[in-house]
Amino acid sequence: MTTSRAGARAEIAIIGGTGLYSLPGLTEVERITVDTPFGATSAPIIIGTLGGRRVAFLARHGEGHTLLPTELPVRANIWALKSLGVERVLSISAVGSLRVDYQPLHAVIPDQLIDRTRGRASTFFGEGLVAHVGLADPFCPATSEVLGDAAEASDVRLHRGATLVVIEGPAFSTRAESQLFRSWGADIIGMTALPEARLAREAELCYAALCFVTDYDVWHEDEPDVDAGSVIERLRANAQAAVTAIARAIEALPATRDCACAHALGTALVTPREAVPEETRRRLAPLLAAHWGEV
Repeated sequence: MTTSRAGARAEIAIIGGTGLYSLPGLTEVERITVDTPFGATSAPIIIGTLGGRRVAFLARHGEGHTLLPTELPVRANIWALKSLGVERVLSISAVGSLRVDYQPLHAVIPDQLIDRTRGRASTFFGEGLVAHVGLADPFCPATSEVLGDAAEASDVRLHRGATLVVIEGPAFSTRAESQLFRSWGADIIGMTALPEARLAREAELCYAALCFVTDYDVWHEDEPDVDAGSVIERLRANAQAAVTAIARAIEALPATRDCACAHALGTALVTPREAVPEETRRRLAPLLAAHWGEV
């Protein structure tokens, strides 16, 4: 049964990508909907207890995988998680490899992004409120380290410190694009980390990604071209490792944060509070409360 959000709280969120549509092991489970100013979330949010922590799980592409990367309601997703008290987001996703040593069934913790998306709503701000968040390091280093350690402890072959290029989709790359991204120094390719990481930073959430390699995109002359069937098959092969890594990370994350993510809006808000329209302040209340109090 799906209920409203009244009283529901969580401190850590898991956003599951292709192949990860639920989180086994949760107890004291609530299935809730959150009304947001940006519409419905991708799916109802599942809140439960795992490793002694209250955790929210959200299926990025919807229950039954019904949403294209371009269709994802990312602002609604991040706003909803912020309103529930979430401070850290662990993202699980499928990626293609742009390097011969990043092999299918390996995992990657990226630390940089290249944005090749088009037309996606990528900020909460506007309509009378200007803010410019810093995104030099789009993934939270502290949370990424914990997630990487958890993956390695789960017997995953892991690579750290990669650059992820995010394309619009839903089609995969052309061969020319794949070779271009390799020439730029990109290591892996996906479709969903943006604007997710950017919006998480605006919401002052720590954001880290555990990416599972499913293919070599289309640049590798000796490997088959990427297709949706092989992506899902390889993700299923790594599903248990992903769940185990998530559980370990949840237990290992410290109770408090001392990273810059938690204060990203401190120097980003440009417009004076009194100049911001009341409706804009109300819409962004979960993001602004720590800086402007009651809005």
